[in-house]
Amino acid sequence: MTNNQATPILSRLSDFAPDARAWICDIWGVLHNGVSVFQPAVAACRDFRATGGRVVLVSNAPRPAASVIAQLDALGIPRDAYDAVLTSGDVTRDLLDAWAGRPTLHIGPERDWPLFDGKDIPRVPAAAASAILCSGLYDDTTETPETYRVLLTALAARGVPMLCANPDLKVDRGGRIIYCGGAVAALYSELGGPVTYAGKPHPAIYTTARALIAKAAGETVPDSAILAIGDGVLTDSPGGIAAGMRTIYIASAIHLGGPLTTATLAALFPDPATRPTAAMDVLAY
Repeated sequence: MTNNQATPILSRLSDFAPDARAWICDIWGVLHNGVSVFQPAVAACRDFRATGGRVVLVSNAPRPAASVIAQLDALGIPRDAYDAVLTSGDVTRDLLDAWAGRPTLHIGPERDWPLFDGKDIPRVPAAAASAILCSGLYDDTTETPETYRVLLTALAARGVPMLCANPDLKVDRGGRIIYCGGAVAALYSELGGPVTYAGKPHPAIYTTARALIAKAAGETVPDSAILAIGDGVLTDSPGGIAAGMRTIYIASAIHLGGPLTTATLAALFPDPATRPTAAMDVLAY
């Protein structure tokens, strides 16, 4: 679904896509930044659902959906703003079934340990690992991917496969840009290590999102009636386009150092094949 025209900048979605029946909507960067809730975006989801639309929140969070829902609750985002939540952590757990019994190095914080719950996968030090699960950095407040170069170089030399539970490179946490698992995985790939990714922009998470939309709607909703919404230049827009959906880019501090304009959009998306259908400063219905 290539967009060869200049990407329009919208103030609201209802006039632009009145035929939309469902949204696959990113969470972090669209509904909140980990600290502050973007209330207009939450209102947009509630308003769209009030018209009969379905909203499935899809996140590259490397944790099962239940933990993300708990975070949304804690931030005060009401459950009537969405029909379901799907995470790359959910997809990761499905992929981990093929690793039963495999000694695995976990790169990431303790808060992501629920990825292993109920799985016969021993967590081991790097020297004993025959696989790597990367969900992030051990301490994303102080570390960068370069912190892991020596470790990753040794693992790549052995050809140890990595499963990345969060393809995002960076995220805006309360106004501070921090690195995510995808940045560690990118370095590992650069060093010659084999990487498999769960989450956006890869197809598996969109397949599951379609099924959740169909469950909520009571029938299959065609891709042409689904909007893929998010702030990820390398994840949300390419993933939605590859899935055959119209894509809405939401301005993000990760990528923009100034106002959202036609010129800044052209710089962000120089390739028409990855250009979103439309863009917005903030999600609004």
